[in-house]
Amino acid sequence: MTLRPKPAPRPAAGTSARPPARICLVGTRGYGARHHENIRSLERAGLAVLTAAVDPFAAADALGPDVPVFDSIEEMDSSGRVADIIVVATPISTHADLAAAALRTGADVLLEKPPVADLAQFHRLLAEEADSCSRVQVGFQSLGSHALQAIDGIIRSGEIGRLRAVGAVGLWARSVDYYTRSPWAGRRTLDGVPVVDGVATNPLAHAVVTALKIAGADHPDDVADVMAELYRVNDIESDDTSVIRLETVSGTPVTCGLTLCAREQQDPTVLVECTEGRIVFEYTRDRLTVETAEGSRVVETGRTDLLTDLIRSRGEGTALLSPLAGAGAFMRVLEAVRTAEEPRPIDGRFVDWTTDGGVRRAVLPGIEEAVARVVKAGTGFSSLGLPWAAPPPTDGTMRVADPGAGRTGTAAGRSTPAAAEVPDSTHAAGGTVEVAVHRTGTELAAANSPRPFLHPVRTTGGVVVTDQQPLDHVWHTGVGVAIQDVAGVNLWGGRTFTASALRYEWRDDHGRVVVEESTDTAGARDESLIWCGPDAAPLLTERRRWSHRAVAHGVWELGLDFTLLPAGRADVSVGSPGSNGRTNGGYGGFFWRLAPVADAQVFTSSQDGEEAVHGSTDDWLAVSGRFADGEATLVFRRGDAAGDPWFVRLSGYPGVGLSLAWENRVTTTSAAPLTRSVRVLVVDGTLTRDEAAALHTEASRTSTV
Repeated sequence: MTLRPKPAPRPAAGTSARPPARICLVGTRGYGARHHENIRSLERAGLAVLTAAVDPFAAADALGPDVPVFDSIEEMDSSGRVADIIVVATPISTHADLAAAALRTGADVLLEKPPVADLAQFHRLLAEEADSCSRVQVGFQSLGSHALQAIDGIIRSGEIGRLRAVGAVGLWARSVDYYTRSPWAGRRTLDGVPVVDGVATNPLAHAVVTALKIAGADHPDDVADVMAELYRVNDIESDDTSVIRLETVSGTPVTCGLTLCAREQQDPTVLVECTEGRIVFEYTRDRLTVETAEGSRVVETGRTDLLTDLIRSRGEGTALLSPLAGAGAFMRVLEAVRTAEEPRPIDGRFVDWTTDGGVRRAVLPGIEEAVARVVKAGTGFSSLGLPWAAPPPTDGTMRVADPGAGRTGTAAGRSTPAAAEVPDSTHAAGGTVEVAVHRTGTELAAANSPRPFLHPVRTTGGVVVTDQQPLDHVWHTGVGVAIQDVAGVNLWGGRTFTASALRYEWRDDHGRVVVEESTDTAGARDESLIWCGPDAAPLLTERRRWSHRAVAHGVWELGLDFTLLPAGRADVSVGSPGSNGRTNGGYGGFFWRLAPVADAQVFTSSQDGEEAVHGSTDDWLAVSGRFADGEATLVFRRGDAAGDPWFVRLSGYPGVGLSLAWENRVTTTSAAPLTRSVRVLVVDGTLTRDEAAALHTEASRTSTV
């Protein structure tokens, strides 16, 4: 084909107006029919005229007697028909070749999303565009929304502070017919050619590209790293449920939680998280909800159609709203999906099948909450420990024998389930029961202060009594040690309460805790850890011992002993929101985030209720109630004489800790390091105060501490 110079716009005879843009539509069915409707609308507005179509499977007069239909772009070009703009709306695997052929005619191109099927094709098409006199606009319609300019203006104004993270939530419902509508639907490849028709790269690609745009990522080099966690519920090759996590080179994290297996279809949203508020962008409606401490307001905007934008740009020489080069960051995501391991199939035990209008559709129960959690926490489904997801990063388990397994009764005289009722997955051949899992925490987002922890922790009867990364506080992680102020570094996660501002603020002050070495012996694990600042500089070293032992049938005990020392020669000051000015906010040190619990009772040897026990210094404290898997009681016991106050929450969220710095900062030195010890009795069933006291006494008598 001979490269034809790009036709210059010509004014109509006797006027200064530009003539309508001559359009050729490549692909007349499927989404091409939507483009046909749009072109006809632009015809009525005097902006365009449909002069030709390319579709080897369409009838000659499919678009009317005045629109000839050709078998190829080359045939159309050779016929003498001139197109100012060629719209390509064909299967993904054909985009690269057809767009290149369109450019060689001298026409501008509107190319449906995704632009091409791999990163190599993208770079080749960019080169074709550079060698031509033409431009490619990619059909990411959401990038035509005027809300994007509004978001930029709101952030620049300082109303909601600086940008700290972007998320995308996509909860769509697609039936099995969606995957049988064409040979390429739901495929990773077709006849050896890449297709990559996954949830993140096609149906909800707008959510991904919009999140990237807001995060300032247009080009491939704007993305530092991409992680794709892919799953499939339907019997397809590609993913229908996925998490995409990435970080831009400027440091903005982007997390996209997407599924086509929601119980009900919902409008997708992009969440713009800032230090003083956030924006919820409903991009299909061009609507923003701006949320700050003072309240919320709604901003309604319009959008510019991308074909209209391309027509206007031809005459005015303005920049395109969705140029090919601007799809580079999205192509990094697509390439990560393309080269990832095949999507993990989700076991049918976790899937509900429903029928709507005679059409079957898969529903993944609980996916709505799971998507909300991964986007807010900036993590993957695997990190949440969902039963259908890939296993999270772990480093071993705790197992105990259950004395008296197969009969009822505890040391406190309570009736509890027999150990035989524990799920089979928790039992070992030797008769022991898995009661806790060591999590590395390496997958946690930076703003959640990554650190090792225990989760899930169970009773010997199988009741899970810990939670991690819940929606209310996504930086809460099972059982472990966390401190919000270590020499000014947040090693707790989330916002920081500072003495200077006397309020919680989002700051770039999050550190991480790394296990350097661990040694397992019978009933114990010894760990050496490093507490690091945001710059990875060591702040503290820690010696930690986890221990576990069976106490009675239905009762086992978890032990934690830790010593914090300065990593260098200088002493290290440790604080909390309480020591920084927040009344009764002295959390930090040992902390246990409880699983959701109903009918909860909290008491010590002499006091009842959250308000009374919070800040108390009794020898033990118990929480008893009904968890998702059954009734359980936790009896927290001091293992040292430090006298740290108990930190207790039930009404807002369930959690128990021992505060290192309740109202005043404390200091760790090489000569006098901070050393703490705590023991927790994990009991099947509920206990009264007298029963808890008796169990505490018995456990103290047999303790080796």
